Amino acid sequence: MVKGSMQQEEIAILNIYALNTGASRFIKQILRDLQRDLDSHTIIMGDFNTPLSILDRSMRQKIKDIQDFNSAIDQADLIDIYRTLPTKSTEYTFFSAPCCTYFKIDHMIGKKTLLSKCKRMETITNSLSDHSAIKLQLRIKNLTAQLHGN
Repeated sequence: MVKGSMQQEEIAILNIYALNTGASRFIKQILRDLQRDLDSHTIIMGDFNTPLSILDRSMRQKIKDIQDFNSAIDQADLIDIYRTLPTKSTEYTFFSAPCCTYFKIDHMIGKKTLLSKCKRMETITNSLSDHSAIKLQLRIKNLTAQLHGN
């Protein structure tokens, strides 16, 4: 976790990488372990290797795992910032070449109170990687800060 400030506004960024197997269980444990450290200034981002929506899943991902994961996010009073901010289209963050399939497994989540500081979010395609970057613009007083995930 990286903590700092921009224009006298506190911010903490936690980057997570979860392995393909047991991703949901791993992230739920991280959320439990960090529950006391998560506040309205914390952004959790990274490759979760699991979707937050049934629509974004592959056939091998169990609906119950997705529901359990979302329940853990709700219990921690967190939201999927990307899904909450208005977007013009559905964008995916991962492309599986062998399957020719797109998924949304990279996320930015934070406390619901953080949403008022979020200005805009977009996905940036990267031809050098199978993951796309996620860009979040924050409203911090007179400054618009930009965070890039992946």
